[in-house]
Parts: sequence; C-alpha cells; structure tokens
Amino acid sequence: MGDVVQQFFAVKAKIAAAEHEAGRQAGAVTLVAVSKTFDAADISPVIEAGQRVFGENRVQEAQGKWPDLKDAFPDIELHLIGPLQSNKAKEAVALFDVIETIDREKIAAELAKEIARQGRAPRLYVQVNTGSEPQKAGIEPREAVAFVARCRDVHGLAIEGLMCIPPADENPGPHFALLEKLAHEAGVARLSMGMSGDYETAIAFGATSVRVGSAIFGSR
Repeated sequence: MGDVVQQFFAVKAKIAAAEHEAGRQAGAVTLVAVSKTFDAADISPVIEAGQRVFGENRVQEAQGKWPDLKDAFPDIELHLIGPLQSNKAKEAVALFDVIETIDREKIAAELAKEIARQGRAPRLYVQVNTGSEPQKAGIEPREAVAFVARCRDVHGLAIEGLMCIPPADENPGPHFALLEKLAHEAGVARLSMGMSGDYETAIAFGATSVRVGSAIFGSR
C-alpha cells in the first residue's frame, strides 16, 4: 500500500507543477481519484493520506463500498464519472455528490424528478462527446450549449460544468480547447477533463478537475 500512497503524492506534485507552469493559482485543480474496480482496502490508504474526492464509473459498484467509507469519513466527495442509466437515477442522487455524465434529455428529466423527491441536489455536469465517437457517451459538441440551457430552463437543473473523454488515439489538446470554448458559451465555470495520461495537458487548457486512476492505484 506504500506504493499507492507514494503514487498519490507524486500525482499531487505533478498537478501542482502543472498549475504553476500554466500560471494558475495553486490549488485551482481538484484531483478526482478514480477508484473504480478497487475495494475499500485499496482506497483507505489514499483516504488516510488526505484525499477526499473520488470517482466511480458504476452506481452498483459504488453502492457496495462507499456508504461505509462515507460514514467513516463524512467529508468525502463522490463523483459519478461513468454513464448513468435512467433506472439508476434514484440511487445515483442518493449516493453521489457530483454527477458528471448527463448527456440526454431522459437522464436530465429523471435526475430532476429524483432531486425534487429526495431533497438532495448533487452538483451536475454535462458530458460532451468531443470526438463524436459512436461508442462513447456524451452529447454532440454542436448540441451541447443548447442542451445545457434546456437542462436549466426545462428541467430546473443547476449545471455547473462540462466533462469530456477525448479519443484515445488523438492529441487531447484540441478536445480540451473545444470543451473550454463550449463551457464559456454555455456559461459554466467548471471543466472536468484529463486522466492519467494527459492530466497535465488538461490543466494547461483550464481543467478545474482531473480524473486520475491508474497513475495512483495501478492498472486494473
């Protein structure tokens, strides 16, 4: 477990260096430690080392490990960073503090319903498919600004940011630049972009949070 903690601190140091290099304020970027497929025993050393923001891909997997960890560490912030099925909206609203993957009307409507029903309002992001990849979740870039407006005006959702996952075989820079441009047009302040292989680039393009898993926890 010592390796995991060392890797966590190495990532934190690289984030700080990238912030400095980009001329950004220290602490401007939030590290979302992606703990999908890892169990509580793997995650606990990173929590004990001071990390409080984590990302999970699947509602069901997160339900199996996070309620107890959140009871033990009430200041943990849990992000849903994988696709959300509409039939999991109830569980997602109950468990997650941030949902980053709103990408269609049906999900927006279901989340609005559950937020009203539960009186619990996770912070919300719209996922944009910047590479227009057919196999990938996310709204098309040309539809993103209007979709954010509909989420607000039709469904009453407070969208605070945009999220993207660039194509694996392309330079991520243009995708990050596109997301930043769309966020400006949509009037949202936060950008969730950058993963283990490209988070330093994302910070240079204005990321406010980066989602880093394998560089901390190792390969799955």
